[in-house]
Amino acid sequence: MVETHTRILGIAPYDGMRTAMEQAAQAYPNVELDVYTGDLEDGKAIVQQIPPNTYDCIISRGGTTALIRQVTDLPVVDIQISVYDVLRTMKLAENYTKLYAIVGFPSVTEPAHTLCSLLGFNLDILTVNSAEEVTHTLERLKEGGYRMVVCDMVTHTIAREMGFDAFLITSGVESLHTAIDQAVNISSWFGGLRQENLFLRSITQEQNGRVIVMEPSGKLFYSNLNEVPAELSRALQAHLREVPSSASLKFYYTERDQLYSITAQQLLMNNVQRYLFYCVPSRIPLHSSRPGLRSLNKGECEYLFANSFYSLSGAMGTQDTEIRALSAVRQPVFICGEPGTGKEQIARYLYLHSSLSNHPFVVANCALMNDKSWDFLLNHYNSPLNTNGNTVYFQNFESIPSQWSSELLAAIEETGLSRRVRLLFSCAAHDGEPVPSVMRKFSERLGSLTLSLPSLRSRSDEIPSLSSLYLNSLNLELGKQLSGFEPRAIEMLRQYSWPNNYTQFKNLLRTLATLTTGPYIRSSLVAEYLSKERTLRAAPVSPAPSGVSTDRTLEEIIGEVVQQTVAAHGGNRAAAARQLGISRTTLWRYLGKLGTDAPPENG
Repeated sequence: MVETHTRILGIAPYDGMRTAMEQAAQAYPNVELDVYTGDLEDGKAIVQQIPPNTYDCIISRGGTTALIRQVTDLPVVDIQISVYDVLRTMKLAENYTKLYAIVGFPSVTEPAHTLCSLLGFNLDILTVNSAEEVTHTLERLKEGGYRMVVCDMVTHTIAREMGFDAFLITSGVESLHTAIDQAVNISSWFGGLRQENLFLRSITQEQNGRVIVMEPSGKLFYSNLNEVPAELSRALQAHLREVPSSASLKFYYTERDQLYSITAQQLLMNNVQRYLFYCVPSRIPLHSSRPGLRSLNKGECEYLFANSFYSLSGAMGTQDTEIRALSAVRQPVFICGEPGTGKEQIARYLYLHSSLSNHPFVVANCALMNDKSWDFLLNHYNSPLNTNGNTVYFQNFESIPSQWSSELLAAIEETGLSRRVRLLFSCAAHDGEPVPSVMRKFSERLGSLTLSLPSLRSRSDEIPSLSSLYLNSLNLELGKQLSGFEPRAIEMLRQYSWPNNYTQFKNLLRTLATLTTGPYIRSSLVAEYLSKERTLRAAPVSPAPSGVSTDRTLEEIIGEVVQQTVAAHGGNRAAAARQLGISRTTLWRYLGKLGTDAPPENG
């Protein structure tokens, strides 16, 4: 008897479900599951791009399932939300606040009602049937003092936009296994004729993005383009052998000044092996030719901020109102804080919520710029400082050479630069230490505003709630169903000093979540990785100064000082030359006299 394989297309509303679906499918040796991430209209669009005769069935969840059914003749199985899924998310939410409501479509609220009835929970459970109802329902909750909801994906998106803390009910492995079982059963009797009809229909439909199918030989089988460019065809052919059999391959292709992200996967159509390439414009910014200078648009900043710690509702804490107020002003703003407190992310937030967000956001990293970059910024007619409405963010401003800071201050004062261009600055400043002198000078002369970001250790009482917020986000991303930490583990996190603040906190929680297989993160695992953090970030012991040897020439002593300065700057000869007050030509001459090669140029 010939073994049959069931080919299933999974449309996951979020990245974490994609991972969870792929893991669940490993228990089914006769199931071939390909999963894409796309919520609502995005998920619908993905299904429209898939060539017919590729899959036997589709599985998805909630509102995305309903939209997919509008555009396909394939059977679509809805991943149900179980009582256990609701209970797990409620448990995580309780670690953050006791005042919350459950909001969602019937697929969410029906098991929630069952659960609350069985356990005697007294919670507000509000059922909606459309996205429009979600907005009205959340407005009523906000008026009633609610700031947090447990919800489905549609409600989660709208709630975040309205400023709610939102905990998404993720689907556990039990619900996924049930959906796959249903898909296998349905596919066993669903005929292949409908798939062939879908293929004939899809090649006549207008597609969003570029869809190209190739034979193993590299010959074009199908495309939604009138003509595939020869360079693109050669680029796809070069990756044919790299496409894995049970996963996807992602790479990039540049056409003129547009970067495309390409996802490739193998397809088995009528027992013939082919390759699908899905090409979409990428939001990854192209590399700048000027060190230390980057220009980003609104979409790129939104993408970067959405993946930051501060994108979590409630992550800004008590500073939320202050930060929102600063986004509306045109005065220069200084953002100061310890390393890892998210100064660049807050700068992006101020830009995104300003009236200038349709203009470029330019980052001038004072620690990375060289003389050419600075000359372009201050003197070139095409400089971003010469375009009205730009936002220019001077990062690591404490590293700016004194000559540059004087030139910039003169340009601001003499030309009225801050009235034409939004100026943002960031400086590294530790708690209890004076701010850099250049920051004080600019603040006094320009009347700029200051935003001081607190260290994580100063918010130690908030670590339990911040941990719950980020774990909920990691559940979505990683396909986990974590309910929190063991009590001792949370206390360890509260007592740690967090020298690299939110960046370190975020990275450590991601590591802990990735390694945890049960519902709770164990205290032993936290202790192990905090010990590694302490070792990694321990301050090195500096050797005692050896003094200046009197048996060497002045040239030799100067040469050694030059060499040590270059090493201290990680090989960045331009930065070393600026610190020493000499040209790079002079620096190279001294290094040559020592008989050593100059370190590689890093800046």
